[in-house]
Amino acid sequence: MDKCILIKQRKTEDENREFKVEWTELFAFIQNSNGLPTCLICQEKLAHNKKSNLERHFTTKHASFGSKYPAGDARKKAVEELQKKIAKRGKPYTDGEYIKSCFINASEELFRDFKNKAEILNKIKELPLSAKTVKDRTVKMSSNITNQQIEDLKLVSALSIAVDESCDINDTAQVSLFVRFISSMGPKEELLGLLPLKGQTRGEDIANAVIECMEKHHIPLDKIVSISTDGAKSMTRVRKGFVSILTEKINHEILVYHCIIHQEALCAQTFPEEICNVMELVIKIVNTIVAKALYHRQFKEFLVEMESEYADLLLHNKVRWLSRGNVLKRFASLLLEIKAFLFEKGVDYPELTDDQWIQKFYFMVDVTSHLNNLNRKLQEKGNTIFSMLEEVISFKNKLSLFAQDFERETLIHFPSLLKHRQENNSVIDIYYFKTAILNMREAFLRRFQEFRNSMATLAFVKKPLSADVTELNFSLFNIDIGAFEMQLLELKNKELWSSKFERLNADLEKLEKNKCDFSSQHKWSALKDLEKEDMIIFNTWNSIPDSYDQLKKLAFAVLSLFGSTYSCEQSFSSMNLIKSTLRNRLIDENLESCLKLKTTTYKPDLSKLSKEMQGHCSH
Repeated sequence: MDKCILIKQRKTEDENREFKVEWTELFAFIQNSNGLPTCLICQEKLAHNKKSNLERHFTTKHASFGSKYPAGDARKKAVEELQKKIAKRGKPYTDGEYIKSCFINASEELFRDFKNKAEILNKIKELPLSAKTVKDRTVKMSSNITNQQIEDLKLVSALSIAVDESCDINDTAQVSLFVRFISSMGPKEELLGLLPLKGQTRGEDIANAVIECMEKHHIPLDKIVSISTDGAKSMTRVRKGFVSILTEKINHEILVYHCIIHQEALCAQTFPEEICNVMELVIKIVNTIVAKALYHRQFKEFLVEMESEYADLLLHNKVRWLSRGNVLKRFASLLLEIKAFLFEKGVDYPELTDDQWIQKFYFMVDVTSHLNNLNRKLQEKGNTIFSMLEEVISFKNKLSLFAQDFERETLIHFPSLLKHRQENNSVIDIYYFKTAILNMREAFLRRFQEFRNSMATLAFVKKPLSADVTELNFSLFNIDIGAFEMQLLELKNKELWSSKFERLNADLEKLEKNKCDFSSQHKWSALKDLEKEDMIIFNTWNSIPDSYDQLKKLAFAVLSLFGSTYSCEQSFSSMNLIKSTLRNRLIDENLESCLKLKTTTYKPDLSKLSKEMQGHCSH
């Protein structure tokens, strides 16, 4: 009985502990809107405001951060950087007040020797950062961004849209509408609106929402030259689908694309059912280990005892955060440890000792690794459609090579399966796996036809000097064909201008080499910092005089095309971070404002906004 009382008292003490402001600088933690300590570095939330827990998390998971920024001014500045840009990171409005309190506490030390310290502190205290103020200013900044988008859209002759639909945390259907166009500064890919659907989600409901948004912003529908969707029935149904209804409102032919990444994912689903079941069992086993906190903790301790290469089965707390390829790869690396741990716990999965299942598992590890590499390339920012199509065609040809690899029984492109054969003397079912590869290749051949049909036109932006006018599609872009032919002939024969496209090819070669180098070295941050392909192409075309207006018109129209709905998918991930279980009462208008600020490449005109607003003290 006394023991129960002590446990209850300890639990009450844990729940009533207060977060100490100094822990922010010491351990890079803040207190979230639910009162829980949240790591600024990895965003992990801890269960209690307990100094030892925060310190253990910081020293074990972020030792490199601690050594790079020693306690003192260096760490203080680093932590302050982590706390910046609330709206851009989709943080709660209430974080404004918390950052203000941190700023006040830090300022006590920062301005200790300043004669006007009291005046500085008063100015900081007067900063209006209440939740309501942050909300209002988020809406105003978002509105300012929208105005900038519209001003640029007024000037373009062609734009493309990407449309997708998903539900938020409250099961409200939200339509993500992205526009892609060429501004004076280069290619832009912007969220024009997040459109809530209160009733049904039929094609006509989506179409009405998109048309209403375009009309509200006075953007003529006839400027649309291309639509990209995920290929769902509500989007593509012949008479009542979104695309069909919208194209009826547009007075010219348009290109309609089924997201190239979604098509690639469908091609990957051609495996036999028993191979697909391998992934399901892997997820089931992973969940068996990580779903119970005790099992998960014991498994991590078990890996330490086994001196394993990895400290955990997962890179994150939940499997859904990982790609299938990463789950399979980590599972394969820890297969022996997993089998030993499950045996110790008396949990039996006979498949883990079945050679046929193990073969299929290692086949999946290798194939998903190849598919992950393709996905990474297709998802790169700034890709042109032509480059995405080249990657797909290249992968289709690789599948022929993979089939030959099985036919020769060399397995050099399937290292996991090869290692299993060598270590266990297994007889690999060559015909079975070769057939699976060839079926995927057939799927790649059948799909992407709408992209293949436009291949010559899509290639024009990169290779105008080798373009054949008879192969180009002018009907979509209101091009003067006669003037276009004359301008193209002149471009090809004037070294001053033609040499620019020779340099363009050299620049694109250099970009591709850097991409390959950084990818092989897993330098993902460096990869993101590279100049984008579409920007390099834009700069070349923008340097050509306007006397080649018909060539530039086609080039900029092609550059404005969406190859996928990946931007929409990313926006839904951000939407779910912004409107979470802790912020589920966020209204649609405010959700759209937060999401627009998080996704936009524009910067709010703060000078203009500050002149329009009166400062209000925070309450």
